[in-house]
Amino acid sequence: MRFTPLVSPAADPDELAGEFKSAREIGPVRLGERRLFFRKGMRQYYIPYGDVGRLFRRVVSVPARLCCGRGELNLEHLVICGKDDRELAQIQLPDARAARFLMEQLRTVAPHAEFGRPVQN
Repeated sequence: MRFTPLVSPAADPDELAGEFKSAREIGPVRLGERRLFFRKGMRQYYIPYGDVGRLFRRVVSVPARLCCGRGELNLEHLVICGKDDRELAQIQLPDARAARFLMEQLRTVAPHAEFGRPVQN
């Protein structure tokens, strides 16, 4: 499997494969010992927890026609920002429960990161 770094230089492929294999899986995201892995299309990306500056959830409401009329679907995303608050990735998650659980887990493995969206002027 080929891993693509988001920020820092590439790490040893054997080390990445071992950490990926033992990582906890939550939807398309895997929480490793030192890195967060996620898949987008056919690629596996990773970012060390030390390179994460901010994490937050983004909920996107999508209008939908359902069998019983019209409604909205809420799509949950995890947004990862670097240390300069530049967005690095937006990862779609299966549901709100998975998003809340993932945020709790990320608070323990990346306590230095800020949680919550950046303030807009």
